[in-house]
Amino acid sequence: MSRLGALLLAAALGALLSFALLAAAVASDYWYLLEVADAGNHSGHGQLSSHSGLWRICEGHNSCIPLIDPFASESLDASTSVQHLISLHRAVLVVLPVSLVLIVCGWICGLLSSLAQSIRLLLFTGCYFLLGGALTLAGVIIYISYSQLAFAETARQYGPQHMQDVRISFGWSLALAWGSCAAESLSGALLLTAARGLSLGPPLCGHLSPRQAGW
Repeated sequence: MSRLGALLLAAALGALLSFALLAAAVASDYWYLLEVADAGNHSGHGQLSSHSGLWRICEGHNSCIPLIDPFASESLDASTSVQHLISLHRAVLVVLPVSLVLIVCGWICGLLSSLAQSIRLLLFTGCYFLLGGALTLAGVIIYISYSQLAFAETARQYGPQHMQDVRISFGWSLALAWGSCAAESLSGALLLTAARGLSLGPPLCGHLSPRQAGW
């Protein structure tokens, strides 16, 4: 397989991995972990701890319950800080699913680039994936900001003394989203490298079929 074929195959696998990781992250419920340190009463520890995703929260051993719908909360009589949290949550629920759709569209662009062997299409698709990775990164950063502000708002409402034994952390769902961002960006970089290789002429890369290119 030529160098161009290897680059396109790696880019295709990277895009597939990016989609799988982000889809698993969006669908899972381990973005945010809340653990209550229970000194001396370990029986209630599991009931107090919780983990949540983008769509629902799971408390203790109980079944998961949906989070407040941020798109239906505009009419709620809430404080400015709470409305800001709702806006951030709404942004996350828009940005990350849109990133999934963009990855699929990138696959289509990658297939066209492979068939046409066009430097311009490869450049476009490479930049497209880089922008998609940036969008995923923006969604992750917004979620982190949303989570930190939500905890601060909870501490303000209930008082710092009630939050002393509460430990928060981010779970593996967020790690999957980070991995998706990295894989998508890597695919974009590989496509840009392939475009550069194609521009150097036939000695570096010969004719490739779509199967050889991985799309």
